[in-house]
Amino acid sequence: MALESYSDITESQYDALRELGSIGSGNASTALSDMLNRKVTMAMPKVMMVELAKLSDLIGGPEEPIVGILVTFEGSVNGMMMFAMTQASARRLADFVLGQDTESMHFADMDKSALKEIGNIITGAYMSSISTITGFDIKSDVPHLAFDMAGAILSVPAIEFGKVGDMALLIDSSFDDATDDIDGYFIMIPDLKSYEKIIDKLGI
Repeated sequence: MALESYSDITESQYDALRELGSIGSGNASTALSDMLNRKVTMAMPKVMMVELAKLSDLIGGPEEPIVGILVTFEGSVNGMMMFAMTQASARRLADFVLGQDTESMHFADMDKSALKEIGNIITGAYMSSISTITGFDIKSDVPHLAFDMAGAILSVPAIEFGKVGDMALLIDSSFDDATDDIDGYFIMIPDLKSYEKIIDKLGI
């Protein structure tokens, strides 16, 4: 099936993409549990297709300070994935990994290193689940970490992939380790040809 634009994707195909997103974020939750050596559960994620221009509005607004962990992927499918979270959630994640309890929103080099490692593991787990389901060979790059307002951070994938498409798969996820909630967003942005390949592989 050849896709000329995102408007060609049917509702049943969107449903399959949403299910793929749910499986990927569930796999990421398991990887996070293993990394932290503590039980981490995940609420049922909200999965939606969103216009790139509206991403920041759904993550607290363009002026909301967030942390973004961005990886590019290539192989059978090409694109970007970002795990975005509030700075408060990033603080809790870094503290979990480093065994500390910090209230300051200042992130030292060790905090940033821990967050990069977290991003590498959970985005890798997400992409691994997609690779397993589709049989595609997908390789991801080294993660890039950014601290800024949502509008600034999300402009990077919007500018890059606005050349080839205008939609992203947004997975609104909430992780809970029984003491704290960590709210995060997986944003998957394959190019249109990659969406076509994924849909064909899923047989819909």
